[in-house]
Amino acid sequence: PISFVTLAGSASAGSQDGAGSATGFNYETGAASDKAGNVYVADTYNSTIRKISPAGVVTTVAGSAGMPGNANGVGSAARFLWPNGVSVDEGGTVYVADTYNNTIRKITPARSVSTLAGAAGIAGFADGMGGAARFSQPGALAVDSNGALYVADGGNNSIRRITPGGMVATLAGWTNAGYADGLG
Repeated sequence: PISFVTLAGSASAGSQDGAGSATGFNYETGAASDKAGNVYVADTYNSTIRKISPAGVVTTVAGSAGMPGNANGVGSAARFLWPNGVSVDEGGTVYVADTYNNTIRKITPARSVSTLAGAAGIAGFADGMGGAARFSQPGALAVDSNGALYVADGGNNSIRRITPGGMVATLAGWTNAGYADGLG
């Protein structure tokens, strides 16, 4: 038989840090773990990125609950707008699909947040370097062992790749919705 255990949070929406059921989340949509067993969560409606230790202790890594927006900074000085996806690389850097800012953000192990690609508040479809690239409501993302990031660009019906240096290219799909196998 399969059994489930609640690591953190409760049935009520909230934003409290702490341990176990004393903590709160508000519509968490993405999670990823690091090699130490920590789980990073996109706490969407709180516009924060949270960390759950293997012991179930929850801390807010970046953002401030109830204060959505767009700002780079350290820890609670950073702002997100309904982030949906998170991924963690081998070095502990957390990548965030900041969905409603149409950007991909990066959080260093020291909790410093920067924008890796896209421009806040500007939805679109464009490959290019860093801030010249455009996304439309990016969601899920994953990072490979070489540091390349793969993004499900939901509003553009495409899969995008970001090199460690910040160059964005489209791997598959296009802005029109549809279904077809093929190349690119």
